[in-house]
Amino acid sequence: MGRPSGLAGVLATFGAGYLATHTLSSGQAKAWRAIVACRTAALGGHVETCDACGTTRHVYHSCRNRHCPTCQTRAKEAWLAARRRELLPVPYFHLVFTLPHALHGLVAGHPRRLYETLFAAAAGTLNEFAASPRHLGGVPAFSLVLHTWKQDLGRHVHVHALVAGGALAADGAWVSPKKGFLFPVKALSKVFRGKFVAALTAQRSAGQLPSVAGATDWQRLKTALYAHDWVVYAKQPLGGPAQVLEYLGRYTHRVAISNERIVAIDQGGVAFQVRADATTGKKRTLRLAGGEFIGRFLLHVLPGGFKRIRHYGLLSAARKKVGLAAARAALGAPAPQPAVIRWPILCGGSRASSWRAAATVAAGAYGWWRRLRRCGTCRRPGGRLDPAERASVGGGPGGDGSARGNARPNAGRSSGFSLAWRQFQAVSVASAAFSPPSCLRAIRTRHAMRLTSRVRALQSP
Repeated sequence: MGRPSGLAGVLATFGAGYLATHTLSSGQAKAWRAIVACRTAALGGHVETCDACGTTRHVYHSCRNRHCPTCQTRAKEAWLAARRRELLPVPYFHLVFTLPHALHGLVAGHPRRLYETLFAAAAGTLNEFAASPRHLGGVPAFSLVLHTWKQDLGRHVHVHALVAGGALAADGAWVSPKKGFLFPVKALSKVFRGKFVAALTAQRSAGQLPSVAGATDWQRLKTALYAHDWVVYAKQPLGGPAQVLEYLGRYTHRVAISNERIVAIDQGGVAFQVRADATTGKKRTLRLAGGEFIGRFLLHVLPGGFKRIRHYGLLSAARKKVGLAAARAALGAPAPQPAVIRWPILCGGSRASSWRAAATVAAGAYGWWRRLRRCGTCRRPGGRLDPAERASVGGGPGGDGSARGNARPNAGRSSGFSLAWRQFQAVSVASAAFSPPSCLRAIRTRHAMRLTSRVRALQSP
């Protein structure tokens, strides 16, 4: 097997040298192991067989880690499918709240606390402006998404806010923005800075920020924070629900760097593309030493269990059901139809019969799933996953699994592309430094054709 490409290739090439001189946190070590093991023999996999031509292929399991650049598509599609039911027929606004670089030292020492403070300050600012009779005088509906990077992988902590254009007043009426824009940006910046600094002051008084416990260090930091206006960026309305979802998909499950941006990995370092001009979209190639690249990437591994996508106002868990219903009533919009999954009929008249197909159909991405499952030899369109064809297969490509993978394809099927799924066990990893932990070894034992109760409940007769 050749050397992996993309981010996994960077970690495999320069990882030993980096680990010899650096200590990883538990979250960074978990993300590292997951990315290196993703879609390799370390996590096991399954065998797919085309029932038209008999071609077989081994497909390794993915790690599903949120920092892995190859595992975000399905999670993003499922998340967007859930958000479609929450959109309101109003214009949407995009705002960005950014922390100044003077806070990067605190972020490095207390990432969870600073990220929580950022969410609280941004959400408090938007709620305060929306509740003011001068602006809207009601309860808003918005989501916040945390990003911590810029194009060159340097630290750039900010949250993207997607805000519905209006608010639900106490009398049940929907109040739209009065002047075509949501809130004044300069006023937002001042209130956002005030709330954030006030929260930092309270945390320092409680002894939660030891790095600025001294009076001199604290005064120096406050002077730097008040030296400039904080950046709050606002974009024009995004349009209707379709445009909102398309736009939102760019930010929700994005990772610090995608594999497509990494153009070269050699002993001289890593070359990757960065945006040279935000207006024209032109790109340039930046080269970093391998250790420097890994260090920058690890800056953006979030603390364990931290929620980087959060919903507020009418979209909060406590208000979503009643609040969205009241907003739709005020806007005269119909309630969303119940989610019903109908098994798609394929070209051969058979039905897709797996939780994997059903979940993807629910996300509105069945066309993408069919293209992914197209046989590369006979080019028959993909579709049917037959759980009855599963079997335990040992080894993997190139070993005993390859011989067993050439089993006779399904007989009696005149057309259609059927995939016979069979588990094969994970093989050992040669290097102990990159062996998968117990949490990843448990992933490989999951049933490839598990039928979840939720999807079965949604299945139509």
